[in-house]
Amino acid sequence: MNEILFFGSNSYPKLIKNKTDKITKPIQFKFENENENKKQIKQISSGRFSTIFLFKNGKAIEYLNKNDSNQNPSKIQIEENIQKVTVGSENEAILTIEGNVFAKGYDINPDSPNKFINISSLIEDTNDRIIQDIVSGSRSIYLLTSNQNAYGIGFNVYGQLGVDYETLEKTEKPILMMKNVSKIFTGNSSKSVFLLNSNQELFGCGYNDDCQIGLGESRKEEWKIEQLTKIQNIPKGKIIDIQCANYHSIMLIENEDENENPKRKFYSCGDYRYNGLGKDENAYEFTEIKLSLFENDDYILDFSCGSYHTLILTSNSKLISFGWNYSGQLGTENTNDQLIPIQIELPKLRFNENISNYHLSCGSDKSFLYYSTLSFSNLEEDLIKLFRRKEFCDISFKTKNGEIIKAHKLILKYRLNQNENEIEKLQEIISKKSIKESNQIFEMIYSNNSKINPKLYSEIKEIINLNEKIEETMKRIYLNENENENDFIIERKEKQYKFPKLILIMRSELYRGMFLSVTNDKSNKVTDYSELSNKSFQLFEYWIYSNQIKDEIQITQEIIEELERGIDYFQLNQTYPNLFDLLINKFKN
Repeated sequence: MNEILFFGSNSYPKLIKNKTDKITKPIQFKFENENENKKQIKQISSGRFSTIFLFKNGKAIEYLNKNDSNQNPSKIQIEENIQKVTVGSENEAILTIEGNVFAKGYDINPDSPNKFINISSLIEDTNDRIIQDIVSGSRSIYLLTSNQNAYGIGFNVYGQLGVDYETLEKTEKPILMMKNVSKIFTGNSSKSVFLLNSNQELFGCGYNDDCQIGLGESRKEEWKIEQLTKIQNIPKGKIIDIQCANYHSIMLIENEDENENPKRKFYSCGDYRYNGLGKDENAYEFTEIKLSLFENDDYILDFSCGSYHTLILTSNSKLISFGWNYSGQLGTENTNDQLIPIQIELPKLRFNENISNYHLSCGSDKSFLYYSTLSFSNLEEDLIKLFRRKEFCDISFKTKNGEIIKAHKLILKYRLNQNENEIEKLQEIISKKSIKESNQIFEMIYSNNSKINPKLYSEIKEIINLNEKIEETMKRIYLNENENENDFIIERKEKQYKFPKLILIMRSELYRGMFLSVTNDKSNKVTDYSELSNKSFQLFEYWIYSNQIKDEIQITQEIIEELERGIDYFQLNQTYPNLFDLLINKFKN
């Protein structure tokens, strides 16, 4: 099942032809092309004048603002598969699997503003051209490279590129803003930006006329911050996300309660006049938004900000909105602005059980909620995603052009049959290849996909055990790599279980809600999961490595019920309810 709910401005562009320009309650969005309705949505990104839908197959379509009534979507013509899209007020950017970024817009390419160009290739340091993340501001685009360096390109009149306006009005090639960056945060209508470093220190720059950078009352008179400035008095906890609107910014922080259960809270700063803060007074630094609509067991799954409004989705299937509502983008069946957060009526959904894939996206004056049920995550897909997460890589290879490509020793060790000589042979092969060919080679290693490039496959098939299934490799890692200092320890009653950290990161952190305690526990000691019996835990353990249910384990109704309780404890059911379907089918058969 795929479902897109849409509400807000139905013009610039007109997304639903037979509806009015203002849609004030959530309605079902359907593509005119029925084939597209069957595809899984990976992401929706909407700005002032365009909206892009990215499908899981790596293809995307865009709706553009046009003067004529025939506003059919068009396919984005990029040869490489797309892994992320981002739309600002007047720009679009696309991140491909190969780590390239294609962008368009007047501030990016004034001579041909409607033509996508490869902006990552314009980075002066050739060793820093593999991009792992992108975000779009109003008229600026930000890139995070695999070397953890942040770059900006585009408009700079408010200092949003970290350089004073008199020195640089705008740039048509990426400039280095800061090194050692783990995340970049901005918004599709924002003229400010935040950079988070690996030490969880937050820096901001750009438009600050309404204190949306959160520097405190002493800096409220500075309407623009032209140098990256450290944000003080950040709320305690892990910064999950920050989204910036025109006049305010909202931060999501995660902490653990006394029972080590993850809890998330919102903090906002800026001007409350457009009702975007979720409270009735200005905030010069990040202060908590009190949400009386939350229940004790509510967990924030996702949130998104438009120009002047915010949507929040919780684990109890609540969709909460507040802010400016001129076009009906709050979904409240009227156009009244909403200062205090309010719950939107939705079809009866159970996001903690039935719905596994969900995505909120606010355009400047429109809103989307996408949700679907998914089958199990594919291990090969997870490994490819892990390969692209460069912060977990621990071995480097150099291409023929001197570019650096990184991988994981643990994975290569077992794909090369624990033979160090084969790693040297792989390095020799990579040294003669381009960065694109090197990425394809590693994708074969991580996924068993030999169809990518038969010629490259023939070169590596002698050193890589491509006949072994990914599941078998994962099991070998688990059985043999159990005395590693990077293991996570799961304590159950009086017994300890060990999981290689890399595997749990691959099978958990890549998905919201799964094994939440793993990534926050610096001691590598995971919460006590004694609620599950040994048989149930064995099922869960086996699933982590294979996506399968072990045949020799007898499935009973008691185990199914226990797993449901246990997986709720894990927060797993937010992500993969189909585990229960498999168990129930196995039990019935």
